[in-house]
Amino acid sequence: MGTVGICEDKELQLLLTQFPLEQTHKLIPRSQKKKVIIIAGPTGVGKTALSLLIAKAIGGEIISADSMQVYRGMDIGTAKASLEDRSEVIHHLIDSRCLDETFNVVEFCKEANSAIKEILDRGAVPIIVGGTGFYIHSLIYGPPSGPSSKPDLRAKLEIEMDTLGTEVLYERLKTLDPDYAMTVTSKDRQKIVRALEIISVTKNKVSALLPVISELSETYDFRCWFLYMPKEILYPRIEKRCDEMLQKGFVEEVKQLELQGLSKNQTASQAIGYRQCLSYLQSSKTQEDLQQFITLFKQSSRRYAKRQFTWFRKEPLFRWLNLNKVSVEIAAEIIIRDYEQSF
Repeated sequence: MGTVGICEDKELQLLLTQFPLEQTHKLIPRSQKKKVIIIAGPTGVGKTALSLLIAKAIGGEIISADSMQVYRGMDIGTAKASLEDRSEVIHHLIDSRCLDETFNVVEFCKEANSAIKEILDRGAVPIIVGGTGFYIHSLIYGPPSGPSSKPDLRAKLEIEMDTLGTEVLYERLKTLDPDYAMTVTSKDRQKIVRALEIISVTKNKVSALLPVISELSETYDFRCWFLYMPKEILYPRIEKRCDEMLQKGFVEEVKQLELQGLSKNQTASQAIGYRQCLSYLQSSKTQEDLQQFITLFKQSSRRYAKRQFTWFRKEPLFRWLNLNKVSVEIAAEIIIRDYEQSF
């Protein structure tokens, strides 16, 4: 068995009793399904370290479920795995887009599914890793299916946005579909307009358009885990990570990306940290401006973590692992044993 083999067996067995490793799937017998590991969790919890440990132990390849890691150059602020780590473990859906290209949930599902098939064909283990709940949900259950765009309606909404401002339309979206609004930022003009367009045409919520069953859920046995820590421990870790990003040259990274057109990408420019840094770079750059940027950077990161907790509480397939009580090594052992059962 390809376990990490670094904890006492009695201790591990005690921990395993806390998790119902067997899980019934009614669609087809689990023995006929190919297994796919999914590791989710809030920003800063330690998903990368754990996924690398598991991948090295069982011959896994990692598929990023982060909506920003696809963009080349967005390295420090998205906490990408290092080049050294990526040389040891194959990664997918990282650095696959330039800043002048789009990336959305439909493209993610298509490319992630393709990567899963390629990995399985090589006899390796697909490991989905990330914190973008909407992307992960859509991979498991299928992406949202919306109507074709209505040019007249879209033009009307865009005029409203120009006249009233993005925040006003975002508040409207929050009222009409709070679940979907939680998955986009208040500055993401394109997604807000499209969501309001879908709601207007279908008279239904965007979040309600997600199918209950998808082809992937019939084909794969998704083994889903949510890593977490109590917020009083996680939040200081997040703030420390923000400080470390700044020390690594995050501001300089954003400067270079701005020269490449970061502000023109309506999605990437709104990423946490990047949006706050772009505002700082447009300011007088006084010490007060810098401190305000850092404060907003940390605040936005904490709020994002809170939204991630809220999202995954609604996901029934995910089992929660408290990394404040379980070490990374033991967590890896639990996930590996769960994966390797019933072969």
